[in-house]
Amino acid sequence: MKESILSSSERNLEVISKNGLSRRSMLKFFGASAAVIAIGSSCGKDDVPDNAVNLGSGDTGVLNYAYALEQLEAAFYIKATQSNTAGLTVSEAQYFADITKHEVIHRELFKAALGSSAIPALVVDFSSIDFTSRTSLLNAAKVFEDTGVSAYNGAGKLLTNPDFLSLAGKIVSVEARHAAAIKEMISPNSFADTTDANGLDIVATPAQVLAAIKPFVITPINGNNLPTS
Repeated sequence: MKESILSSSERNLEVISKNGLSRRSMLKFFGASAAVIAIGSSCGKDDVPDNAVNLGSGDTGVLNYAYALEQLEAAFYIKATQSNTAGLTVSEAQYFADITKHEVIHRELFKAALGSSAIPALVVDFSSIDFTSRTSLLNAAKVFEDTGVSAYNGAGKLLTNPDFLSLAGKIVSVEARHAAAIKEMISPNSFADTTDANGLDIVATPAQVLAAIKPFVITPINGNNLPTS
């Protein structure tokens, strides 16, 4: 099922099936690296379709990048709370309802900050997720949350406006709480299982994150103008 929302991205997480992500996919996603998710590479300029949505450059581009991720997360959780998922407890369903509210607020914060520079509505595709299955739903939520945290970790240094950096810092701390809550639902006492040996969170570049979420986005995205340092 394809849905239109304000969202964004570019390529490669293996299909989330009824049984959730495969072990190979999870290893690919979280990787052995202490600092970077080894997921994919940047799309070359010649590979970007003419009709691709351009995230922009500078702080505007970084905000649109974060805005796109928040749109994707908000859309996922809205659909999750509207689905009849077997096996979710009452408390777990309430967690999902609370997270949905947070993601919508995050989406609207970026929309307000960007104003007329915000990217347009994009089309997402969650057909690879079985929203009736608790396993599939929680594994998908884990991927979205961990992707979001790693994205903020990698993009924060690209912002030059301290007010925007402060906003991003406040949001990523909430996203990390979401990630921990989802991990606990999947497996008790696993809330910190994606930190490295130094107790630090995973970091991913915009190119890697855009590549990772492409399976969930129909609209082509051009992130080639985003800052890299």
